[in-house]
Amino acid sequence: MAVGKVTFHPDSLPNLTGGVYIVTGGNSGIGYNTVARLAQHGAHVYMCARSPIKGNASINTIKSLYPEAHITLLQMDHLSLSTVVSAAKFVLSKETAIHGLINNAGIMATPFEMTKDGYEAQWQTNYLAHWVFTSHLLPLLLTTSRRMPPSSVRIVNLSSSGHYSAPKEGIHFADTSLPNDSVMTRYGQSKLANVLHTKTLNRLLIEYTLGNGKVWTAAVHPGLVDSQLGARAEIPCWMRMIFAPYMALGGSMDGDKGSWTSVFCAASPYMSKEQSGAYFQRIADPGGWQSGKARDMELATRLEEWTSDKMEREGWMM
Repeated sequence: MAVGKVTFHPDSLPNLTGGVYIVTGGNSGIGYNTVARLAQHGAHVYMCARSPIKGNASINTIKSLYPEAHITLLQMDHLSLSTVVSAAKFVLSKETAIHGLINNAGIMATPFEMTKDGYEAQWQTNYLAHWVFTSHLLPLLLTTSRRMPPSSVRIVNLSSSGHYSAPKEGIHFADTSLPNDSVMTRYGQSKLANVLHTKTLNRLLIEYTLGNGKVWTAAVHPGLVDSQLGARAEIPCWMRMIFAPYMALGGSMDGDKGSWTSVFCAASPYMSKEQSGAYFQRIADPGGWQSGKARDMELATRLEEWTSDKMEREGWMM
């Protein structure tokens, strides 16, 4: 099966019974549809959500479509790293295998806000929380991969073409909160970090397994999707003027189709080993446009060192 912009469909997924997948931000938008598609094919899916009420409502809706769906609510608030660590520890206490982690949760172009953990809200929600969550789950992902054929374990990070809006230097390490920059610059920095994290994971996993990488990674730009991502967005007028004609001509996708690239990268047998670490765009196209900073592995290494140092010194990796 050739994989291009329009050839993949979730109906081509294999039976995923016995597989365990985790989707952050899973109660709405792209995340909700990612959960639904994986559960449709038999996977046990953890739906991460901040609100148990909204999460359970979404689970009930999916079960009305797929009565046999096996979905577990996992409460987690990305604005609170303590809940992220608690959620990871809960999964590790319940599961002996994880086959897929889809780091989907995100906010876009939101008003400036600092979290109680001391980080700008977009930076923490989109990047730091996922880095911490992934780091806690990575040992079990690796253990699972050793018992499975290649390609059986995947990590997917949702990014965006918005990573082009990152600061000129890519990541402003001196102050990642960027208080004097625009909402889109702060968003772009967090989305660039998602791409760099993906590539760092791919490199480290290949080195760890002496070239026989069995945990594959992917960064995903889902495209322009009609979802709740921009509910609180302060998008500049000039950007709205650009997007309006595109959306009027059918350029945007619904939440289901917007999830297809994530689903492909998480579970499709048609993804290849050579595509691990790639930046995918709609639909299942690994040749996505990315900025020069997104291809800068020296920057990726520096980001990994900065994040690891920060998270360990603050106690989030205990």
